[in-house]
Amino acid sequence: MPGREAVPEPAAPVGPVAGESGGPGVVRGPAVPGAPAVRDSVVEAAGPPRGAPGPAVGEPEGTVGEAASPAGQDAGEPVGRGSAADPVSAAGPVSAAGPLSAAGPLSAVGPVSAVGPVSVAGPAAPSVERPRPLHDPDPYSTPPYGRPGPWAPAPPVQHPAATHTPAVPAPAGPPPAAPPAAPAQLPPDAPPPGPWHRYDPWAAASPAHAPFQQTGAAVPMAGQRRGRAGRALAGGALLLALVSGGVGGVVGAYLERDGGPGTVRLPQAGKEPTGRPADSVAGIAARALPSVVTLHVKGDGEQDTGTGFVLDTRGHILTNNHVVQPAAADGEITVAFSNGETAKARIVGRDTGYDLAVVQVSGVRGLKPLPLGNSDNVQVGDPVVAIGAPFDLANTVTSGIISAKERPITAGGESGDGSDVSYVDALQTDAPINPGNSGGPLLDSLARVVGINSAIRSADSGSDSGGGQAGSIGLGFAIPVNQARRVAEELINTGKATHPVIGVILDMDYSGDGARIGVKGGDGGPAVTVGGPGYRAGLKAGDVITEVDGKAVHSGDELIVRTRAHRPGDRLLLTVRSGGRTREVPLVLGSSGSN
Repeated sequence: MPGREAVPEPAAPVGPVAGESGGPGVVRGPAVPGAPAVRDSVVEAAGPPRGAPGPAVGEPEGTVGEAASPAGQDAGEPVGRGSAADPVSAAGPVSAAGPLSAAGPLSAVGPVSAVGPVSVAGPAAPSVERPRPLHDPDPYSTPPYGRPGPWAPAPPVQHPAATHTPAVPAPAGPPPAAPPAAPAQLPPDAPPPGPWHRYDPWAAASPAHAPFQQTGAAVPMAGQRRGRAGRALAGGALLLALVSGGVGGVVGAYLERDGGPGTVRLPQAGKEPTGRPADSVAGIAARALPSVVTLHVKGDGEQDTGTGFVLDTRGHILTNNHVVQPAAADGEITVAFSNGETAKARIVGRDTGYDLAVVQVSGVRGLKPLPLGNSDNVQVGDPVVAIGAPFDLANTVTSGIISAKERPITAGGESGDGSDVSYVDALQTDAPINPGNSGGPLLDSLARVVGINSAIRSADSGSDSGGGQAGSIGLGFAIPVNQARRVAEELINTGKATHPVIGVILDMDYSGDGARIGVKGGDGGPAVTVGGPGYRAGLKAGDVITEVDGKAVHSGDELIVRTRAHRPGDRLLLTVRSGGRTREVPLVLGSSGSN
């Protein structure tokens, strides 16, 4: 049994074994699974001394084996398990200790004590050399010689060639009974059988399983390969269809846009950047339009449209008085912004003499005030841009230049009593201004307000405040922003505006050059208000004022315009003609809350 090794004692030489010539018999047996591999194990058979008679022919086998045991015992050493009762397979090729002499041919050889238990079933076969394996022993126990190794697949193997063993003549007599084969036993530390335990690389492939590759991956079956080919063809067809559709769409779009062969196509400039220089008309309009509004006014049986612009984030909007006047008593004002948003507005304050009004909207977010410039800095010839809603066409932009400054004009007077007449020391422009532009801003090159468009002179009438339907002929007039700013502040803060006054009553029927002080007032009182600015300066009835601060005055209206271009408290230098003499009279302007 493996694990125990018998150490036989040397015995006397015996005769040669039957079936072999001369020399010692060498017995090579097949390896037993699980037993240690021993290439040449020498086993000495104990038997009678040379010359002693051998067993008779036909003698029951086991004689020699029985004689072996006493020989081992006479030596005083333990004898290994070799009795006929325990037949075992030899651990490897066994070499006899020496020639055995026998009286006749041996029919069988009984169990012989050896290093590994052996069983000799008949006459010893001639020595045959087994073929060497085609590869070196595998230290990793990879298939098919063990479990799959972690580093490399199974080494290539070949089916060993068949070994032809010479036929040995069968011994006379009945064949010996073969001892029962001992079950193959695995070493105690051997791992349990794995999937490669019964692997035979030369066996026919099972129809239920695909053949194995060296990597262990399954080889696709014929049906699987056909399925993959079908899917590849379907994917290719789909890709081709998509590409064809895309190409067809591009070609169709080209033909739709540019026409087919022979279609006349005229050259055209491509797209350009939308940005414009800030001082260009487009740049000015882009910055100012979000702050310009259109006013729709209803009331007193009238309906009108005008323009205005945002003064602050509190919702105050500046416009002309004649735009909102129909809604002064009980009307409605709707403000429309450039983004399409609308809101209701109320009148904060208005003034007829300056033709200015302030309205206010509430609940509107994102208001962008329009910056105010300085009208004193404006020079004749400066470029300007006008924005408004002429004939209800909102956000209309026109451009021109400053044609003149300090142009005295009067507007209104439709009431007949002069209460609606406005006196403006205006900026003149050739920028087209039409009815509906009233109240809109006149902008400089930096998109700052320098004037409020207020009046035009048309070909069919002497003047037009914007309420009629006459068109522009290039003569437009705007209230200077310096004057408008002062009035707007007063309207927002107090609801009314103050007017600078000289404190005299003028003779508006005087046709001479200059502005003449009347003989008496309208109510029969004195023409020069007692205690007023003119009274304190020494002005008398009948005096003619020809200049204000060195600028000529040709009529009473012009004197009013020159005076209202200043603030109350400003100092003026008047040139007065009286009794054929001319003198200069300094004067400090007073204030009045009425027109």
